[in-house]
Amino acid sequence: MDMSIPPWEFHVLNLKTSNAESVGIVKLHHSLGDGMSLMSLLLACSRKTSDPNALPTIAATTKKHQKSTDKGWWFIGRGLWYIIRFLFINFVEVFKFVLTLCFLRDTKNALSSEPIDGIQPRKIIHRIIDFDDVKLVKNIMQMKVNDVLLGMTQAGLSRYLSKRYDEDYTMTQKKKILDRIHLRGTVAVNLRPYTKIQDLDNVMTKGAKCTWGNFVGLVIFPLWIRSEDDPLEYLRQAKATMDRKKLSLEAFNFYGVIKFTMKLFGEKVVQAISKRLFDHTTLTYSNVMGPDEEISIFDHPISYLAASALTGSQVLNIHFVSYVNKLTISLAVDATVIPDPHRLCDDLVESLNIIKSTALEKYRIS
Repeated sequence: MDMSIPPWEFHVLNLKTSNAESVGIVKLHHSLGDGMSLMSLLLACSRKTSDPNALPTIAATTKKHQKSTDKGWWFIGRGLWYIIRFLFINFVEVFKFVLTLCFLRDTKNALSSEPIDGIQPRKIIHRIIDFDDVKLVKNIMQMKVNDVLLGMTQAGLSRYLSKRYDEDYTMTQKKKILDRIHLRGTVAVNLRPYTKIQDLDNVMTKGAKCTWGNFVGLVIFPLWIRSEDDPLEYLRQAKATMDRKKLSLEAFNFYGVIKFTMKLFGEKVVQAISKRLFDHTTLTYSNVMGPDEEISIFDHPISYLAASALTGSQVLNIHFVSYVNKLTISLAVDATVIPDPHRLCDDLVESLNIIKSTALEKYRIS
């Protein structure tokens, strides 16, 4: 990292687009903070559009822990079973993580590329969709927003890869190819006890639970790439996998390993571990919750928010950012591997529409 220049840039493009009158671009080094920290900074610099003198309202929610109603021997039995599952899943996840660092790679597919040193140029596109569609599916399926977005990602990638094999293979052959694809992504996980944006004063307070900086871990998420007849299966698989990851300490383990390695061996060893992890997986995924009310900066109302991260050698970075009733999908792609990112974005959006209509029809909700 070059310390002779500021770790941030700010550009204003007086260029009208289909979504806004002009565009503001902020480029930040990730060492300044993670998505939650930077979103807190954004809110501290902004005001309500409805009341230019008022700061945006922040309603923090803690991560919910379901309380058990079991009693007696049943409670003891469930507790013992939980401990056994917890230990087994953690052992398996640590073992797979070590294998990934050593030699385990994703299978060769249309999104594969050879590892390259350094950060390669990326083509970045974004698409704005209705966040209410995602929340509708979430409520119908009784899962979290992140589960819906991961399921949508799996469905969209499956559609995209299927089309990439359209010219040379029959439908049966394509299904067999997709079944053989083992594709994984690194998913960013917020390790703070709160899931919503915090007030900047609280974040900067010494000893606060939600401190400023990078308090985020990574989990290696195996993506369900299949040609499914039931679109809702992508959601079920995403939720089942993420529930298993939550039961493990994989994200905390990764965070601890990086901090320990940084203190003991220094920056170069951390870079080598990160490079190894990114070289052996295909994509990065993150989901950041933005403001739930319209905000303005210096009396300029914000139309939408989009974010991306240029990290590692993976060919695809997928980032979701919510803003009021909008959700922005941002793709950063290696154009030599994914020459048609708009087509991939179309497949993600179309997958959500199919999932939504299937959920409404199956559960007969009008």
